[in-house]
Amino acid sequence: MSITACWKNTEQINVKYLITGATGNVGSLVVNNLVRRDIRPRILVRDRQKATDRFGESVDIFVGDLADAATLSDALQGTDVFLLITSGPDLARQDKALAEAAKAANVGHLVKLSSFDAREQNIGTGVWHAQGQRAIQAVGIDHTFVQPSGFMSNALYWANSIKSAGVVRTATGDGKIPFIHPQDIADVTTEVLISQKHRGASLPITGPESLSYAEMAAKVAAVIGKPIRFEAISEAEARSQQQAWGAAPELLEARLSIFRAIREGRLDSITTVVEQVLGRKATTFDQWASENVEAFR
Repeated sequence: MSITACWKNTEQINVKYLITGATGNVGSLVVNNLVRRDIRPRILVRDRQKATDRFGESVDIFVGDLADAATLSDALQGTDVFLLITSGPDLARQDKALAEAAKAANVGHLVKLSSFDAREQNIGTGVWHAQGQRAIQAVGIDHTFVQPSGFMSNALYWANSIKSAGVVRTATGDGKIPFIHPQDIADVTTEVLISQKHRGASLPITGPESLSYAEMAAKVAAVIGKPIRFEAISEAEARSQQQAWGAAPELLEARLSIFRAIREGRLDSITTVVEQVLGRKATTFDQWASENVEAFR
């Protein structure tokens, strides 16, 4: 069946979806969304048992490694729509190789989970994603780029310091960022996967409000019922903090670049793309904090 025929009914079971990053933060939510729609997706994982434990018999599991496009051959055969979730400084090479493999397998639509920072700004991991986007465009496969801002779930990194000292320490100063709920990212991505409406588009998605880290810390404090103070630290202190957490050098520099951009007000912009795609407003940080209250107690 041709990809054109497949799209006559966007949710029909004949469409084959391949999801990478299927046991990760966003990828697992996308898989759950598809399963709830009575769609049986293919998923590419490194650990078959982990995937089986999470999804049971509701998915078709393929084992492979995104660093080696050749391991995707079986999974890509017969796939119509391919969700690509990659990360790291080698992202552009991976995206190019995977897009080429998808095109060779006659995949009709490649959806890349990219980054808000990949649009025009030379910031953090957005640099890697911008290179990946260009590589995919050069391959010439039909594509859509979903470009989320910082994940609300990044705030979980504060849990230890909140529980041990009642403090959040970052090098973001008074700068603000519109963090987005991972479920909103997954919901937008799912809609992109099953519809034709956004083919060829880049979709920068954010939460509904731009908040400083001090404001977000105060919202967490409100849901746990305990005071949390915010301490602005220097970039040098943030570097030491990241090193203590074991961040790889390239990722460390990328994170410092993001902190700098937030501090300088370069990421303080909100879009309404979530509402445009889903027909509902993006989820607030207050809601996310309420859902994750136990992580901070």
